[in-house]
Amino acid sequence: MQLRSTRQVVDFLHRRDALIVVDDLVDGHLELAEIHRRVFRRGGPALLMTNVVGSKFPVATNLFGTLERARMLFETTWESVRRAIRWKLHPEEAIGHPWQALAGLPVAWHMRPRPVRRGPVMAHSASVAELPQITCWPDDGGPFITLPQVLSLDPAHPSWSRSNLGMYRIQLAGGQYEPNQEIGLHYQIHRGIGVHHARALEMNKPFRVNITLGGTPAMTLAAVMPLPEGMSELMFAGALAGHRIPLIGADDAPPLYADADFAIQGTVVPGVLKPEGPFGDHLGYYARVHEFPVLRVERVVHRRDAVWPMTVVGRPPQEDTVFGELIHELTGPIIPDVLPGVRQVHAVDAAGVHPLLLAVGSERYTPYRPVDRPQELLTQANAILGQGQLSLAKYLWIIDQEQGRAPAADQIESFFAWALQRVDWRRDLHFQTRTTIDTLDYSGGRLNEGSKVVIAACGPPRRQLPDTLSDLHLPEPWTHPAVAMPGVLVVQSQPHHGSESQRALQRQCDAIPPDHPLQQWPLIVVVDDSRFTAESLPNFLWVTFTRSNPASDIYGTGAFIEDKHFGCNGSLVIDARSKPHHAPPLVEDPSVTKKVDARAARGGPLARYL
Repeated sequence: MQLRSTRQVVDFLHRRDALIVVDDLVDGHLELAEIHRRVFRRGGPALLMTNVVGSKFPVATNLFGTLERARMLFETTWESVRRAIRWKLHPEEAIGHPWQALAGLPVAWHMRPRPVRRGPVMAHSASVAELPQITCWPDDGGPFITLPQVLSLDPAHPSWSRSNLGMYRIQLAGGQYEPNQEIGLHYQIHRGIGVHHARALEMNKPFRVNITLGGTPAMTLAAVMPLPEGMSELMFAGALAGHRIPLIGADDAPPLYADADFAIQGTVVPGVLKPEGPFGDHLGYYARVHEFPVLRVERVVHRRDAVWPMTVVGRPPQEDTVFGELIHELTGPIIPDVLPGVRQVHAVDAAGVHPLLLAVGSERYTPYRPVDRPQELLTQANAILGQGQLSLAKYLWIIDQEQGRAPAADQIESFFAWALQRVDWRRDLHFQTRTTIDTLDYSGGRLNEGSKVVIAACGPPRRQLPDTLSDLHLPEPWTHPAVAMPGVLVVQSQPHHGSESQRALQRQCDAIPPDHPLQQWPLIVVVDDSRFTAESLPNFLWVTFTRSNPASDIYGTGAFIEDKHFGCNGSLVIDARSKPHHAPPLVEDPSVTKKVDARAARGGPLARYL
């Protein structure tokens, strides 16, 4: 079945018993989002809220909330798209499967958008204020669109084939925006829209943008798909939707997606930036207020049967985790073709995706000698850090596949054990300082700026990893030791107060003698709360890699700098305490929590998930 609107998606999932209709009154300010988070955590169904305070439109959420449900939405096209991606890189395989190749012809046809003069999205006009105003976290700066499809064109080549479709958060109100006239357009670094915006400024041309919501779910997934620059997401969306994407042409603006549920059309105001945010983001913290471009709204339209699709982001896992799993299913198998020698990469969702990337590579430079140090792994690491969204990785751990004996990159605890058994801290740390990192990562102290480290490990094991605590005397002020995983010790320390805390930690590391029992732990992580950090793998990953900046927060016992290279003779120490410049973590409103608890106590089909 071809799904062309959110209403069709809702009806489809309802027939499959994968959606609950909620007719009770729900407040779009915080309550709806908390309901969503609870239902998602329990692996619950999609939700259709038909009675949202202040909204004349129903709201659909958690549509992609489980991998099974997301696959269901693409059940008739998923395998054909996977084959098409594979055959694009290996056309000889298609020759060997002629009948499958013939069956794949419709995929190629569907990749070309269909020009139309009108469409369902143009049925009714509205204002920004009439759209659902959903606020997800207590300190958010206003209501946001959380599943937008933002379409822009290259001003030098204004064709759909040079278009960019991305999911960039949109602030509908609040701050300094003129009500009903302006909305905030936030996009992070390394996003295709930035290339188009830069070109419009160079050419002194108006930068027109269309923001759509809904329609086929393929458009939503296409908006987050990491495609090569210059390849239109509209092509991918058509292949996955199983039909050509209908576009309403315009002479001086991007084409309008005709099947969308909602559309906002406007022009980015040249030379004007306004404060945007705060916003509870997918790292689990508030993105702070920063100045971003402003979109002057020219038209708002919607379908006759429009349903407002939304999601909630926050500390992983959330619904966008499923997007990552879908993307990995499609792109994971082609990694060895895109990055020669690299067998697998895994962006760790629990760590916020970009802060931690695990990779399995291969050492092939000197097959006539035993592998005793990373060589080609470093070349492969540089290739990874030069590849699209992978370039935003902050910590990149890469190991040698060792003829298939190494663990997979998504077997996180086994991967760390393998790496920690083999890593040589004197040699295997490779930093990039004062470089770009993810816009949402505040560990570096300045917007978009921080550092990276490559940790490459190969060869035979160098050490056994301890996994239990014996009589361990900790130097002051370290307390409450806990084991996060074999070889990884978590210790609690005093709150971080800036540069003096850095100097104090360096003195502590320098004072630990080489024969101290702490030295048997290859990795020590200093945190604010060791019990919380060590009680689960997700907690460890989230705290360690979102709260540290490699260049300023990596220390070592017996540390040295030689030929500009940092290393240490003993344990590596990561300071993962919260720093004064860090963004605050997301915390739910207690009064809203009680309100949702009371809703659960009243019973009903939704109660079991609350």
